[in-house]
Amino acid sequence: MKKWKINSPDENTVMQFAKKCDLGSLALSVMVSRGYTDFNDLVSFFNDADLADPFIIKDMDKAADIINAAVDSYDLICVYGDYDCDGITATAILYNYLESMGANVMYYIPERSAGYGMNMDAVRELAAKGVVLIVTVDNGISAHAEAEEIAKLGVRLVITDHHQPSETLPKAAAVVNPHRRDCPSVFKELSGAGVALKLCAALDGGNYDAVMEQYSDICALGTVADIVPLVGENRTIVRQGLLYMKNTENPGLNALIDRSGAKRERLNSTAIAFQLAPRINASGRFGSPVTAVKALLSEDPDEADGYVETLMTLNEQRRSAESSIMKEILEHIDNDPQILDQRVLVLSGEGWHHGVIGIVSARLLEMFGKPNILLSVEGDTARGSARSVKGFNIFKCFTYAKDLLERFGGHECAGGLTLRTENIGAFRDTVYEYAAQPQQMPTAAVECDMRIRAQDLTIDNIRSLGALEPFGAGNPQPVFAVIGARVDKIISLSQGKHTRLELDIPGGAKLTALIFSQAPDKLGFGVGAKIDLAVNLEINEFAGRQSVNARVLDFRPSGIDQDKYFAAKDCYEKYRRGEKLPPAFLKRITPDRRQLVAVYKYINAAAEISADDLYMRINDPSVNYCKLRLCIDAFCELGLAEYSPSLQKVKILPATERVDIDSAPTLVKLRESCKEADLL
Repeated sequence: MKKWKINSPDENTVMQFAKKCDLGSLALSVMVSRGYTDFNDLVSFFNDADLADPFIIKDMDKAADIINAAVDSYDLICVYGDYDCDGITATAILYNYLESMGANVMYYIPERSAGYGMNMDAVRELAAKGVVLIVTVDNGISAHAEAEEIAKLGVRLVITDHHQPSETLPKAAAVVNPHRRDCPSVFKELSGAGVALKLCAALDGGNYDAVMEQYSDICALGTVADIVPLVGENRTIVRQGLLYMKNTENPGLNALIDRSGAKRERLNSTAIAFQLAPRINASGRFGSPVTAVKALLSEDPDEADGYVETLMTLNEQRRSAESSIMKEILEHIDNDPQILDQRVLVLSGEGWHHGVIGIVSARLLEMFGKPNILLSVEGDTARGSARSVKGFNIFKCFTYAKDLLERFGGHECAGGLTLRTENIGAFRDTVYEYAAQPQQMPTAAVECDMRIRAQDLTIDNIRSLGALEPFGAGNPQPVFAVIGARVDKIISLSQGKHTRLELDIPGGAKLTALIFSQAPDKLGFGVGAKIDLAVNLEINEFAGRQSVNARVLDFRPSGIDQDKYFAAKDCYEKYRRGEKLPPAFLKRITPDRRQLVAVYKYINAAAEISADDLYMRINDPSVNYCKLRLCIDAFCELGLAEYSPSLQKVKILPATERVDIDSAPTLVKLRESCKEADLL
């Protein structure tokens, strides 16, 4: 179960705004719920922001002068990129623009094995090839030592980047980065591709017309992929880029759209994030990022299609590697279930592909709702990736353990690190120590923009949500809470792979809701049940008829007390870790015989069920989550049931002999602890 946060718009503000504009009431309510309570701010959001004069960015004028001079003198220029989608698209944009200017230009992108950013071997190799000017895109702001070496080699350096700089900037002829403390630009959240686009405009004297027509589609791809906030200038770039992308003249991008299965007429930021960008990223993870650059630069459709075919193959390899690593991790969890009792999961494995452990880390966060750190061991060194939840700062966690780390970086919810293999055990203990400090650990959450009402569920209202697109970081697709819905029908789809619900919403509306990757018999509720759902709302078209559909993100019995659930879950994990609990807690978590029998019957009736679904199905205030899990533990100890930690599911085993439930070690220990505390 995830924690829900349901926001609520101020109705008076919504009504005032409705008198001033023609935006649908539901879209207005979402925007007000998100903090747009000043009408001018609301107007600014929906009016595509004009891209600011590129020369407002500090050192942009210097960069343009230096590059234009190198073009005029036909000096060899190297565009130095990065191997992720943002770096690849930024490289393609700047290289193609310089080539179209008649420049003597090449590009270089390090392979993932060489690590992020500039490296000494590469800059020396470029100097040996006669490169006179290096222009970085999407990297360089932390390349202090490399910048010094470039200067010694007699090569000029222009840095364009969007990552956070340190207090001291690298030694370069120009450093273009909106995050510089002395940069007067207003909009700071550009991607690396966005900075490259602005550099091209600066090289054209500050005019955006040509570069937006030529490159906004590729720039939109990099911007969405890099998960920068889709507001302000980024919103403008992506909105215009999507318009050009649907009829793009770029052969590689055309082939990528067609081969990925994206619907050209429905091309949006979601398609970029889940269908296009992963295939570009696959080249940097499993092959060479040069393949993706060539795909975007190729002018021959057949040649471009060949490169895209390679990207498709690499993406399948990426998926296979993810599945393999995930399988290994889940097997490890099943062999050592106590891992899941920790507040932060720290897992390591030999030879895990470091190009995908970040993706696997994100999947584990979704699966278990806990921060996690995955370490890929390669000989004496381990490289890792981490994902966290808001409220547990993984970068601060790394800082706490910095004496054990060779390198680390990141922010609140994601990070990367390198350490010596011999220090993994000490690092794990230090992470556990740091995580023990909060009173209650933050957990994965679903944030709902508002509670939906029956009168909100109209075609026009749902259509009005399209005005909020493109969706992404900083502007997510709206999530609505449906409270107290009655289940009228449960329908199996795709031979039981998915489920469709027919719901009756309080107020008289009907709603069809789709639950993907969950069979009807695994839902934990039946027809007639009242449930709450967190959903995205969409318009479904079938046989010329339109209807409102919901895509379910999370669901649970109506009225369940989530605070009690999470407190009891935290209590269970503390008990399993051997932490001392207050005496009063021991009594509240010790099950009596009636409760044990009831839980057993519920499990037996379900055949196999997750602990969360079992808790929601029982929905008994006297059986808190901790007590439920201790019941399950007792059954498993006596061979009455089997619990899969990786799947978090329990099932009853065939009885071979009569057993005394009171003899279960878990129950014996609990009751002895209660006696010692004089609670029984």
